[in-house]
Amino acid sequence: MRIPQSLLVATENPGKLAELRRLLGDLPFDLYGLERFPGVEQISETGESFVENASLKATGYANQTRLLTLADDSGLEVDALGGAPGLVSARYADEGASDGERTTRLLAELSNIEASKRSARFVSAVAIASSEGQILNVSVGTCRGQISFAPRGSGGFGYDPIFIPNGYDKTFAELKAEIKNGISHRARALSEARRFLLTLTIASSAR
Repeated sequence: MRIPQSLLVATENPGKLAELRRLLGDLPFDLYGLERFPGVEQISETGESFVENASLKATGYANQTRLLTLADDSGLEVDALGGAPGLVSARYADEGASDGERTTRLLAELSNIEASKRSARFVSAVAIASSEGQILNVSVGTCRGQISFAPRGSGGFGYDPIFIPNGYDKTFAELKAEIKNGISHRARALSEARRFLLTLTIASSAR
């Protein structure tokens, strides 16, 4: 089997794309984002889990671009809200709402929840599909923490300004990128994905 040396990182979220590029940039692949393929049809996240959504996107974009494709689906699960926003983390406010607006809604819903009951976790699922659209590898990473009472920090994206990972007193948005990229849900899911991608390059060079 021919091993592709190009890797599509299938996201239109600029913050997520930048983070994925940092985490994957040292791999021996040419990385492309969806912005390089303006004609592709957007893949809807209709799955019932993060793994299903990541797999749908990896397969759908691989079939359209004919590239080895990595796709991620991630979200925030807050215990006091019964796991919400969960699968709809990116759509937790009105259509087209900003990260700040989604964060504001979440904090409003937790306004009467005391510090000891603001536990939450980030979840990330990463799926890799072949250029023919076959799922080759799936990995999942989580990061547990607490929701702060107000946004703090200017780094990261999404809910990073209100998520304090366990063992730290700073939000993801306050932590240095190298620290966040060592402990985050996405970094943990990508750790296994990286190992799999490296096996592809080893197999390719052995021929």
